[in-house]
Amino acid sequence: MDSHDELSLGERIRALRESRGLSRPQLAQLCGRGPDWLKKIESGERPLRDHTLLLRLGAALQVADLAVLTGSADGPAQPIPLGRLSHPGIPEVWAAVMNRALAPVPPSATQPDPALLQGRVDQSWALWHTSGYNRSEVGALLPALIRDGEAAVRGLDGEQRRVALVALSDIYRLTGQTTAYIAPAELAWVVADRALAAAQDADQPAAIAAAAWNMGNILRETSYPDEALRVVDEAADLIRPHLDEAPEDWRGIYGALQLHAAVTVAREGREGDAWRYWDKGDEVAKSLPASYVHSSTVFGRANVDFHAVSVATDLRKAQKAIGLAEDIDPDVMPSRERRARLWVEVARGHLQRGDRTAALHVMKMAREIAAETVSYTPSARQAVAELWRSAPRAMRKEAGALAAGVGIVTS
Repeated sequence: MDSHDELSLGERIRALRESRGLSRPQLAQLCGRGPDWLKKIESGERPLRDHTLLLRLGAALQVADLAVLTGSADGPAQPIPLGRLSHPGIPEVWAAVMNRALAPVPPSATQPDPALLQGRVDQSWALWHTSGYNRSEVGALLPALIRDGEAAVRGLDGEQRRVALVALSDIYRLTGQTTAYIAPAELAWVVADRALAAAQDADQPAAIAAAAWNMGNILRETSYPDEALRVVDEAADLIRPHLDEAPEDWRGIYGALQLHAAVTVAREGREGDAWRYWDKGDEVAKSLPASYVHSSTVFGRANVDFHAVSVATDLRKAQKAIGLAEDIDPDVMPSRERRARLWVEVARGHLQRGDRTAALHVMKMAREIAAETVSYTPSARQAVAELWRSAPRAMRKEAGALAAGVGIVTS
């Protein structure tokens, strides 16, 4: 592509596709999209801002650096993960998921206590939200949790098995959360499907809704927004009839589904729908105690407010996003991971306005709060890469140090 420096993104994609001997339908299929979508990208009719889709296109076209697509050769290298394992904790998690035992547990074996298993899962969710290195620390716990959860479901029956199924669904939801963006796609799909299947087997509406929330995350982040919205809408319909008499956590997961939908449609530019979904989540938060926080999704008053910033940023309403963020006390959010992602959204808003100094400041704050959230979240890495590429001379050293710290090659 060296001789095509003036090509647009769409023209570069088309040139690479043709040089690889791929038809438009073939490349689109590799990205999980339709040929009309790719035609609009190549013609410049539709902008492509989704970092995940850019990575998927790069992988399908077998280029090692995103700059080959974007033409940003003067910026930091942004390697495209063409292989499987990009985090040291993934191999053991992969082995636990893919090598699960099929034989029944012998009657003579000691049967696990499903309540104790659920307690371990709850503690692991708490660690996910309180550790600055949550992927590494929770990832180290997951292999044993997965194996013990599977053994409990195989060895128990009746009500105890039902409790174990809910715990197993939680384990696979936590696995999906922990391995997001660092796991191969096939692992993401397997754990999302197992979480939903276990919850359905338990026939517990709140567990089904939570697993659907997780499935929606996987669908949205692998660029299936329509399917993601369908899943969370169906889950909301399933749990809605139970809300009046349900425990608080049932309403909590219902609210989380509304916020999920709000972000999903905001990324598609559907402003009215995005705020309507957000309003529904806001109504749920108002019906719960002010101190309420859902244990895994962290739905509550603070998370609703955080999502308002995300919605505004995804709609490219930078001024509104930053204004909303100014009215938030981030310390009321108990999840370090969620606080870090709030600052990533604020940084994105500052970048949309061209304020690189403010963006650099808040990205550094995000990394201080939760280093692995910044290092392994595509939107955060994209913001850091953009900062390094566009930083003025006085900020270049600081931006370079941040980029190096999150694993973006700058030399």
